[in-house]
Amino acid sequence: MIGLIMAGGKGTRMQSNQEKLLLEYKKPLISHVIDALKNSNCFKKIIAVTSPNSPQTRKMLIENNVTIIETPGENFVTDLNYVLKKLDDYVFVTSGDLPLLDGNIVKQIVDTTNPKKTWTSIITTKSFQSSLNLEPECIISFNEEDHVHTGISIVNANKIKNFDSVEEDYLIINDKRICLNVNTKTDYKLLSTF
Repeated sequence: MIGLIMAGGKGTRMQSNQEKLLLEYKKPLISHVIDALKNSNCFKKIIAVTSPNSPQTRKMLIENNVTIIETPGENFVTDLNYVLKKLDDYVFVTSGDLPLLDGNIVKQIVDTTNPKKTWTSIITTKSFQSSLNLEPECIISFNEEDHVHTGISIVNANKIKNFDSVEEDYLIINDKRICLNVNTKTDYKLLSTF
């Protein structure tokens, strides 16, 4: 299995000159994600996806011996599809802005996901996110309840021929380690309360 960190976003909602994934929470946000993937011992390879939007993040990753795939940087979905076409393995996809992620929850997700599914997205209930004072933006309805994407998916890249026809499966895990995507200044401030 490959660990894939999405690290090419602009971070425009942060309204900061500093690249979002380099903001500090004891260490750069993305470093928490790298360490979580390494500490899970689930991956033969860890790759970070960068773009022209994240030159300083790319530089830091290269200095830390993380393999890089550069994308055009259009948006998350387009960049992810671009990379998945180049891979032929199971891929654990995570956003680079999940600083509470750790090796134990990564391993739990890998162990719990059904390997027969082509695409499994990890979601939480909106009510759980609200209990943590989080205000998610992208709400999906599943089993007649509101849920939130965490930015984590497990994908069998071998089975994907056309992204339009991929059936998405959902795994609900209500755990604060996968809830807090740092997208805004409010999210970043909230991080210190966890």
